[in-house]
Amino acid sequence: MQAVEENSKSSESATHPIPDPLHIWTGLADANAANAWVEHHLAASRARIADLLAITGPRTIDNTLVPYDRACWHLRMAGSQSGVMFMVHPLADVRDAAQQLSQVIGAESVALSLNRDVYQALAALNTSLVDAPTSADAATLYYLDRALLGYRLSGVDKDEPTRDRIRALADTMTQLSMTFSRAVQDDVRKIPVDNPDDLLGLPDDYLTRHGVHPAKASDDGPYLTADAPVVLTTDPPEMAPIMTYAINPQLRRRMYLAYNDRAYPANKQVLLDLLSSREEMATLLGFRSWADLATVDQMMGSAANMRTFLNEVEAAALETAKQEFAELEAFVQERDPNALPLTLSDARFWEEQYRRARYDFDSQSVRPYFPYEQVEAGILSTAGKLFGVTFARAEDAIVWAPGVKAFNVIDNDATSSTHAQTIGRIYLDMHPREGKSKWFSECSLVSGVLNLQLPEASLVCNFPQPSADDAGLMQYSDVVTCFHEFGHLMHEVLGGRQRWAGQSGISTEGDFVEVPSQMLEEFFEDPELVRTFARHYQTGEPIPHDVFARMVRASAHGRALATLTQVMYATYSMETHDKPVADLDLDALLRTGYDRFSRYEFVDGNRMYSAFTHLVGYTSNYYTYLYDKVMALEFFAQFDPQNLIEGPTALRYRREVLEPGGSKPARALVQAFLGREVSMSALKQWIAREFDAN
Repeated sequence: MQAVEENSKSSESATHPIPDPLHIWTGLADANAANAWVEHHLAASRARIADLLAITGPRTIDNTLVPYDRACWHLRMAGSQSGVMFMVHPLADVRDAAQQLSQVIGAESVALSLNRDVYQALAALNTSLVDAPTSADAATLYYLDRALLGYRLSGVDKDEPTRDRIRALADTMTQLSMTFSRAVQDDVRKIPVDNPDDLLGLPDDYLTRHGVHPAKASDDGPYLTADAPVVLTTDPPEMAPIMTYAINPQLRRRMYLAYNDRAYPANKQVLLDLLSSREEMATLLGFRSWADLATVDQMMGSAANMRTFLNEVEAAALETAKQEFAELEAFVQERDPNALPLTLSDARFWEEQYRRARYDFDSQSVRPYFPYEQVEAGILSTAGKLFGVTFARAEDAIVWAPGVKAFNVIDNDATSSTHAQTIGRIYLDMHPREGKSKWFSECSLVSGVLNLQLPEASLVCNFPQPSADDAGLMQYSDVVTCFHEFGHLMHEVLGGRQRWAGQSGISTEGDFVEVPSQMLEEFFEDPELVRTFARHYQTGEPIPHDVFARMVRASAHGRALATLTQVMYATYSMETHDKPVADLDLDALLRTGYDRFSRYEFVDGNRMYSAFTHLVGYTSNYYTYLYDKVMALEFFAQFDPQNLIEGPTALRYRREVLEPGGSKPARALVQAFLGREVSMSALKQWIAREFDAN
């Protein structure tokens, strides 16, 4: 991959050289090698800052902003790749080293954010550019403005004792965040199944994978037998089918509680300590709460605005949710009155049964059309057509674990100055393994810089693992998730060609980052698009039109209920960061949230906060998913339904939303693509689509 070579002092030894300055995993065998790689980038970052501070004359873009941006590039390299190795590396000692290194890198980043000399240098440059505005382009001025805002929000203007306390708190928060995430990552709960008949209702391939087979015909059972004792885990490919298909409600409840109990009780105190540190940090910086601090530089602007927005979404979904649940409850009353009242551990199963009855759609029936390898190829093909790129397998690329795939991204856009050139690289790490993060996420690896460095990014997912005798069949919700994460990936690559590394890729305001991913989800409802890759893994026949139509119709049921669940998560995230921690009862707040927003009964023992890693990453700002859904639906409405992929809107979307990266305010991206501000109308239509179609 294209890269810039820089001379910088490094602590690597002859025993642990830096074979590839771009990739921490290359040749990585132990903690010493990881330390050497990170120190290489930290030393380079320090060297660039030293260059910046050595200037004695007038401040210019070349002598101030350029070295500052390169310093930030090296810090981001160290931080992003250490973070990914913490999530994915197959060796526990390397994950341990990555966890420790993240603390070191975090401290380095905080030190830079509190460096008054650097702040004053950037402020002096800003003053000179204000006096001569034509000497810098709009993106540069915006970058500098955001950098100075970040310094002020970090407390650079506070007195020395306060800055010392900020440093200590930041270090503590990094440590607590990593501890929280690692506990979730490592805690894979096991659920023994003593009676194979408890697995009735599960797909045949799931049963086969666990050594379970139909028993010989008899009048009184058993119906299933097992080759050996069956032990399930809380890994997503094992958990999701249980919650959706298992007839036995006790097994569903056991899985539900085991999944939501991960990292409990340890993470309860870790979370409270983290919230206390954030609360103190917000107070030191002059904010009423962390929620206000975390939103002041976002599109949302404040916790009060967040609360208003969430109330608006609740109002938009409430009546439809009541109707959805009333129909579901009546259905269950008719089928199995003993199953009432419905609890949270019943939700997926009974929604699946309702869809089968009302829409003649069984989600198991479409799984044979979604074997993993076909889905992967289909998404690569779809994204290639939509965004004007080709994905070429990089067979010679070194990866961090067997099974990880690398692809070079080649630009096919005839109007691009980089026509037919490689513009980035992506890595797909798509299946579970021991020690790997159990979530689904996109991760930056290398920040792109125009004419200097190509962007690289990865997907870290947990879809079913195909094998010689198992096609790795996916649920249609898995396919939607895959489309979602790929939307992030394309934003990272196509937005990764900025002049400034600090504006590269997904560097917009944090509450805009889910727009491209959620917008791409909507493409999954186009039958002709999906039929290009949704083919039966045994016969090769494309998914029938009538089956697809029923699938889309059925998937619309429950949207309002699901939206209120998202409001609950967002409210919980907000309230934990907006209330005084001394008054906070995590369990009572969770119960209050479910009682308000969910129509299902709460399951005692649900402690989902202990495994809710978004509380670490998004902190108070989980509202982002709902906020961005509003924009994503408005964006998708601009596409021609008769020509989704190859119409002119696709190229305009690439140009006006993805390619700018973080070089413009998110509101400017919205205005450019829509030509107006967003409204709630598209969300309301999306929520009520099932009933509107009646």
